[in-house]
Amino acid sequence: MIVLKVGIVGANGYGGAELLRLLHHHPYIEIENVVSHSTKGTSLTKQYPHFTKINNMKLEDLYQIEINEEIDLLFFSTPSGVTKEMIPYFLEKGKICIDLSGDYRLKDGQLYEKWYKKSPAPSYYLQKAVYGLCEVNRKQLQLPEVKLIANPGCYPTATLLGLIPALKEKLIDPDSIIIDAKSGVSGAGRSPSLGNLFAEINENMKAYKLGEHQHIPEIEQVLEEVYGEGVNISFTTHLIPMTRGIMCTMYANLTKEITTEEMTNIYRLAYEDEHFIRIYSPGESPATKNVSGSNFCDIGLKVDKRTNRLIIVSVIDNLVKGAAGQAIQNMNLINGWDERTGLEIVPLFP
Repeated sequence: MIVLKVGIVGANGYGGAELLRLLHHHPYIEIENVVSHSTKGTSLTKQYPHFTKINNMKLEDLYQIEINEEIDLLFFSTPSGVTKEMIPYFLEKGKICIDLSGDYRLKDGQLYEKWYKKSPAPSYYLQKAVYGLCEVNRKQLQLPEVKLIANPGCYPTATLLGLIPALKEKLIDPDSIIIDAKSGVSGAGRSPSLGNLFAEINENMKAYKLGEHQHIPEIEQVLEEVYGEGVNISFTTHLIPMTRGIMCTMYANLTKEITTEEMTNIYRLAYEDEHFIRIYSPGESPATKNVSGSNFCDIGLKVDKRTNRLIIVSVIDNLVKGAAGQAIQNMNLINGWDERTGLEIVPLFP
């Protein structure tokens, strides 16, 4: 039984295509419109042949969604700086909006301007937005008045899920956190650029946006809410020659003596009711292949007694748990459905 009609803005990008793939399996929704400014007028299968005999919808102009009164919910899978202009219009029309772009993640508009180098969304709407990290903000997301969800970034999702249990229990020093983050090329989007060419990426690895990545204030904002005080992180991102996946290896000084086994039990207790979080046993380490194509976040832990540091390894699929899958999980939550609906997909292996 269809109970929700949805539209996707930015359907031509990797995140939009992943929304279409996952929503195809969702029993409670019907896709009404798919929008792409750059490829409007063409069929979805022209852009993505893998949808042949599955979804042959026509990519449309935004106007088609603006005049469609039947749409209940909109996903915005666009570059940053776009939805701050679009979303207020649809909110005033009573539509639920889930923004994957980043325009509504930071509550402080000046921080957004500093890190994104763009003017922020109106403060009124920034305060209305609920940060959609499901495992942390579930109660907020289930409030009936929620109409705007800021879907977390891919790096912050892997990082925050890995750090929060230890930080919440004050087991690590918040000023000692170092995050070594690596992502596949799909995280850079579908628009061609010199840095994403095969000849540039293949058999290569490079760090980028050192100390300047726009996800830094997003991560710190959530960690500060959890910890109750200011948190400063060192965060370095790397592009690696694979298509999907994020691995974040995090280091932090311990504040008390604890074993790997004890730390693992703390994490298992923290996430015991979370279907999409999998905590590895001591001595085991997550790999990006183990979550590819799925909405899982896998976490491994190691207490390094020699240095008195905690090592956390967190892996996700950047296009699923880091984008489209989490957006659907958010949609499920705000509608009172089982949050696994449409997302119980076995990871792709090998």
